[in-house]
Amino acid sequence: MIVLFTTERDYPWGTLRSTHASKTKVVLEEKRLHYRIENLPPGHLWKKPPEMLARHPLGKVPYLEDEGRTFFDSTVIAEYLEERYPKPALLPSEVIARARVREAENFADEAMLAGSIPPIWMPYWAEPAKRDLAGMEKGRETLRTRHLPYIEKLLGEAGAGGYLAGEFSLADTPLMAVAMVLEVDKMPLEDFPRVEKYLTRLRERPSYRAISPSTKVADAAGR
Repeated sequence: MIVLFTTERDYPWGTLRSTHASKTKVVLEEKRLHYRIENLPPGHLWKKPPEMLARHPLGKVPYLEDEGRTFFDSTVIAEYLEERYPKPALLPSEVIARARVREAENFADEAMLAGSIPPIWMPYWAEPAKRDLAGMEKGRETLRTRHLPYIEKLLGEAGAGGYLAGEFSLADTPLMAVAMVLEVDKMPLEDFPRVEKYLTRLRERPSYRAISPSTKVADAAGR
């Protein structure tokens, strides 16, 4: 069975998860694969114990085991799962279309999941009184001024399919994690009407249940 290593924890204000591991979990769910979660203590991300470094040399999640092999990095894992389990396809067959999906996925992953989202998301792993409110607002401002305008543009160019590259694809998987974060944060999106409708559409996909803040860790342990 596929094993996804991640960090998930229930708090009074919702179940919090690694954004990159959530992206991976969405791929597993969309492909309807059987898997289980190995839930690591969140402190491992800072302490980086040897057993974790043996699986991921940067001491991060996610990493994934399949058929006795370990893979790390959410984008690498997604591409591996796409090639190893090609149906249903999450990459188009045409070369240019595949490149566009990879461009959008790379932007969302590097600019948002590794850039503007952590200052918003990480404080939620602490008690409300201990959160860096100024840092959270700086993350929101980066989203508003630099990242969401580009997503709004992509959605305008995508046509009637409703997703970043038309039909749902790997390009949308990091945005599922953004939808998760902004469901908790409730950042206003009235200046980005396409994005607002798009995130709602993502939350309506069956795969979102596995990463929804309202789904307890015990209820989202995999297929």
